[in-house]
Amino acid sequence: MIYVVNINDKAYEVEVEKGKASIVKTTTQTAPAPQAAVQVQSPAPQSPAPQAAGNGEPIKAPMPGAILDIKANIGAKVKKGQLLFILEAMKMENEIFASIDGVVSQIMVSKGSNVSTNDILMVIQ
Repeated sequence: MIYVVNINDKAYEVEVEKGKASIVKTTTQTAPAPQAAVQVQSPAPQSPAPQAAGNGEPIKAPMPGAILDIKANIGAKVKKGQLLFILEAMKMENEIFASIDGVVSQIMVSKGSNVSTNDILMVIQ
């Protein structure tokens, strides 16, 4: 997979394959990068996130990553602060907790799914 990484007014085209990264091309930008020291742009557009139907509190992904485990099922009663998901992002396991008490009405992802920031993972009613 090829990514474009912008660092200090230089764009680096980086190819990542099987855990190894190599710089393919380097270019100097004429204007500074907007407010960020490092930007990563994915070359392929991702499919839109599933939308939750009906009412309820959506539980959203705080960052892009992969769902390692789902700790609640549809119909399960959950309490605020209860562990719902394990999300792997940048080789770290992140825990996602319930923001309210309620019943799980929808689960929008499955184990192994890749998610983007603010994708809806679950709906609690």
